[in-house]
Amino acid sequence: MAVTTHSQSPTEPWTAPLARGPLRGDVSLPGSKSLTNRELVLAALADGPSTIRLPLHSRDSALMVEALRQLGVGVDEVAPGPGEAPNPYGPDLRITPAPMHGDVRVDCGLAGTVMRFLPPLAALAVGPVTIDGDPYARKRPMHAIIQALVDLGVDVTDDGGGAMPFSLTGTGSVRGGSLAIDASASSQFVSGLLLSAPRFDEGLHLTHVGDRLPSMPHIEMTVAALRARGVRVDEPAVGEWVVHPGPIAARDVTIEPDLSNAAPFAVAALVAGGTVRIRTWPTATTQVGADLETLLPRWGATVTRDGADLVFDGGVGVRGGASLPGLLLDLSRGGELAPALVALAALADGPSEIDGIGHLRGHETDRLAALAADLNGTGGSVHERAEGLRIEPAALHGGAWAAYDDHRMATAGAIVGLVVDGVAVDDIGSTAKTLPQFPELWAALVATGDAGA
Repeated sequence: MAVTTHSQSPTEPWTAPLARGPLRGDVSLPGSKSLTNRELVLAALADGPSTIRLPLHSRDSALMVEALRQLGVGVDEVAPGPGEAPNPYGPDLRITPAPMHGDVRVDCGLAGTVMRFLPPLAALAVGPVTIDGDPYARKRPMHAIIQALVDLGVDVTDDGGGAMPFSLTGTGSVRGGSLAIDASASSQFVSGLLLSAPRFDEGLHLTHVGDRLPSMPHIEMTVAALRARGVRVDEPAVGEWVVHPGPIAARDVTIEPDLSNAAPFAVAALVAGGTVRIRTWPTATTQVGADLETLLPRWGATVTRDGADLVFDGGVGVRGGASLPGLLLDLSRGGELAPALVALAALADGPSEIDGIGHLRGHETDRLAALAADLNGTGGSVHERAEGLRIEPAALHGGAWAAYDDHRMATAGAIVGLVVDGVAVDDIGSTAKTLPQFPELWAALVATGDAGA
């Protein structure tokens, strides 16, 4: 399948730095995008003010903050309290709920968490709200959330294509009750409805009726966040949730580091050799990035908590192995890890098949086609399958690497560029979607290999 870029980057291509020796990295990452945007929605609907500590500051979270402010919610930056260390990646946020109003146009950018989480919340406002985003975002699947709102009695106007832009007119309340949706294209359809469901008059009894439900850990994250704020959520069967109506408790919450954004840094230890430590890795988490602890050893890595047997103290350490075997891998639990792991597989010694990721065709770009195009364009041998990719061993060479406005495509190019000279990513700035500091953090990590040159 042919892929074209979505926009012309105004910047010069970024040549990925080449690792000159084994890495000895110590990486601190900002907060989870998935958790930040969930907690922003819940705080906006809570029964009092909440403080979100160590939130992510990125394009996706900024779009959510601006959308909430447009609807009338108070979102203020706050300085650290006495004795508290400041967040090196940006200030904490104080969220003050208020009656929400319409007569606004919400810009979702390319953020799936904004375009799928905001419409149910906006339906609780009074007045018309238009939901729109970047040009490519208008191609992303939205029919399930649009039809769900219609089925819940919300007045929705679109062109019938099941995509943005569309408008809804809220009355200040949503009936709720029983609802069936097909969330095969994205678990975010489920999460978006569950997050606002406690404020529906009858709560929500939601049933998924599709053939598959990708990224279940993200739904588990949503349910855990609701329960932490005192919301009763029952799960009578797989693919079925009952959210009881009632208040959403105000609470102060600290956001964990983004473990999906940790993937390129952890994978770097396998590609370039050496050891990379990710600081403050949570002991227990609902983030799908935690699966790296069990996935990377299948490629020969040694993964150790608290730095045992490594040169660091604390966090999670990843040490590369002697070789990279080919693998058969099902990533239906965590498709967002696929770009980093496909880049790793392209550098492996044997063929790999990565399946369970067909839904990535509806992400920021068609990630299956984009990965195949970029890797094949640099000498690889990657073939699309119905639900994934087959990657054959091949000698890669430098060349242009298109990011397609997709942060994870950009970081996949950086991974390949660790050992393939001259990989030129056309828009490294796309990483600002979830990790604005990526180029600096990556350069610092790669520089740790200079001593081994």
